[in-house]
Amino acid sequence: MTKLTLISSAIFSVLCSQSALAATVTGKVMDDKNQPIKNASIHVHGKNQSVKSNDLGEFAIEIDANSQLHISKDNYVDSRIAVSESSNNLSVSLKPTSVETVVVYASALHKNSLEMISPVSVLSGDELRNKSKPTLGETLKGLPGVNASYFGPVSSSPIIRGLDGPRVKITQNGLDASDASRIGPDHATSSDSLAAEQIEVLRGPSTLLYGSGAIGGVVNVVDNRIPTDNIDELTGAAEYSHDTVSNSNTVAAKLETGNEGFNFHFDGTKRSGDDYQTPTFTIADDDGDVETENSVENTFIDSETLNFGTSYVGDHLTIGFSYGSIDTDYGIPGHEHHHDHEGETEEEHAEHEDEAAEEPVYAHLEQDRWQGLVSYALHNNWIETINLRVGYTDYSHSEIEDGEIGTTFKNKTTEARLNVEHKFADWHGMMGYHYSDSDYDAIGEEAFTPASVTTTNALYLLEEREFGDVTIELGARVEDYKIESQITAHEHSHDEVEIDHSDEETIGYNESFTNLSASAGAIWQYKPGHSIATSISHSERPPLSAELLSNGLHIATGTYELGLGYNIEDNEAHFEPENIKQETSTNLDLSFRRFSGDFGYTVNFFYNDIKNFYFQENTGLVYDEEDGLESAIGAHDDAVAVYQFTSKDAELYGIEFDAHYQVTPSAMVKVFGDSTRAKLKDDEGNLPRIPANKLGSELQYDLGDLQLTLTGTHYFDQNDVTAFETQTDGYTLFDAQANYQLGLGSVDAQLYINVDNITDELGFVHSSFIKDKAPLPGRNFRFGVRGYF
Repeated sequence: MTKLTLISSAIFSVLCSQSALAATVTGKVMDDKNQPIKNASIHVHGKNQSVKSNDLGEFAIEIDANSQLHISKDNYVDSRIAVSESSNNLSVSLKPTSVETVVVYASALHKNSLEMISPVSVLSGDELRNKSKPTLGETLKGLPGVNASYFGPVSSSPIIRGLDGPRVKITQNGLDASDASRIGPDHATSSDSLAAEQIEVLRGPSTLLYGSGAIGGVVNVVDNRIPTDNIDELTGAAEYSHDTVSNSNTVAAKLETGNEGFNFHFDGTKRSGDDYQTPTFTIADDDGDVETENSVENTFIDSETLNFGTSYVGDHLTIGFSYGSIDTDYGIPGHEHHHDHEGETEEEHAEHEDEAAEEPVYAHLEQDRWQGLVSYALHNNWIETINLRVGYTDYSHSEIEDGEIGTTFKNKTTEARLNVEHKFADWHGMMGYHYSDSDYDAIGEEAFTPASVTTTNALYLLEEREFGDVTIELGARVEDYKIESQITAHEHSHDEVEIDHSDEETIGYNESFTNLSASAGAIWQYKPGHSIATSISHSERPPLSAELLSNGLHIATGTYELGLGYNIEDNEAHFEPENIKQETSTNLDLSFRRFSGDFGYTVNFFYNDIKNFYFQENTGLVYDEEDGLESAIGAHDDAVAVYQFTSKDAELYGIEFDAHYQVTPSAMVKVFGDSTRAKLKDDEGNLPRIPANKLGSELQYDLGDLQLTLTGTHYFDQNDVTAFETQTDGYTLFDAQANYQLGLGSVDAQLYINVDNITDELGFVHSSFIKDKAPLPGRNFRFGVRGYF
């Protein structure tokens, strides 16, 4: 209580010390040819106050202290100008840029995409809407350095530079999405791209702000469910689309309104679809017979999402609250159960086979998510803004077998993030506190990971300073990570016929880790529209519960999983969680960028040295329901391979690039690609399921109200495989889009048609756990209409 009183007193003192200055700053925004720029955004840094320039480029904005104005406009490089109460008749000149500039909310320091030191990609506006797919992985996989895990089109998570799952943090407005997608690839992410304003992909370690789970990168889905700008009139949007490859229909709508600082938001999505069609491929069934298929069974989806939010936005104070719900059923392809048919008659065997065929396993996902925001802009001498975000998520993923719940995965997460943006002399930065508590549970036959509670408390500091054309950025984070679980200890042996549950021993497991992260980087704007950026970072990550404590059959991947905490001796697994070391990453990035004129590019080189890299390794054993763990030699056909998490030193390195050329005012050509090499050190082999390299090109052409886009992407052969995985042949995908703008008075409407995989190419995704059973969809026509008012 004393501590809370001291904190409250300190905050009150700061609030009372703010300056009482008040003035109107006026100015004019012009381009490099001295022509006025209309509708440029002029924003007071650290406050939720902004205005637009008029037809003559003129603006007037209120300030109450010495401030900084942030002036931005699409297709122009942002400008930042220091102002005081005596500033007036400002002349602001914006230079044109060949790429869109947007503020990256995940950066925490209000940087736009061109000012970021670490590599970042942002999908927003029409580009996001045109590329939107039912899953985040499929939506983002065309970006350089980004691929997808692909467990069918209904469950596909992003892979960044060869890293996924526990190493890529998926957030919603800066707070963890808090689903169970890190537990297994068949668990869909709970973030929906249709309601997003923009999606940000931060490549490389982002652990300073987002913790040890972001050692590979961050995907931040930004929406407006808690409005942070005042809405003065009723606005909305609606969209309908139909996909032929899965006979799916999608309907989405959004409404926003406000009055005198109070704002309201609503959005909802309804999506339903059948199993998706594929080019002809062959697959071996359980009996070894080869079958020909033209679709992937059990890939249907039926989903509903609803989001409500409200806020009050004043000159200094912003406070808001939101609620969101997800209710989704989706099929799990390749989800097969291994029945013991020994002793059955032919009729009983056939009956079991018919039941499995008639009632495939599917997932029922439910999520309730509450978020709150309190932000206060002080504008005193050193503190600019105090920002608090809180969230609570109740997530459930149930697998329905024969009409009944077989296994349920639950995750209840409470999270809070307090940021204090400040200035010390010439340094501008942020210090913060991050709290997260995740209560995970799994109940049922396939609960291969025991229930656990994971709690983190962290302090972090991020500072930047300009030295002429060079901006440097320094940061550090210390994180206390604690995991608690109850382990049921029994041994799986080759001669074990039946487990006597009365002899099982329950072991209380509690372990704490202290994770340290630090980074240093710089960006040099060596001439207008050109920059070089470099950064080095050190990040530490402890194992998640699934990596540490798994002990059970994971049907979705067709494997028996054992965690780092187990030791195998004489075909018996013993729980001995001793000397578990953190995964430690040292990452170097080097970026070259040009974004002015008709020609622009971004080229990123990266090298990631990881000690104690956690990954699943084939033990050479198999698991049989009757005999437990045994040698693969002579084992039953129903036995599955045993994979155990282990830790070894690894290195990942590669290149990403994206170049564009404005051939004419109506035509633009883009070229993009990436290459990632991932292997264990000391010549111990390659890492498994690393995405294939890709190279693509895109042509955009505008014919007045008609916009045309043609994209071709080649995925190369993946021959860098482990001893227990197969090579994957390359393939080429061609996609086309046509958008037509309709003039309907006050409604901005758009008709569109997308044709994906025009040539009906058969492609298998190397990073997929079920690549041979679930190739990519065949030719798909997507028709749609969207409107805004």
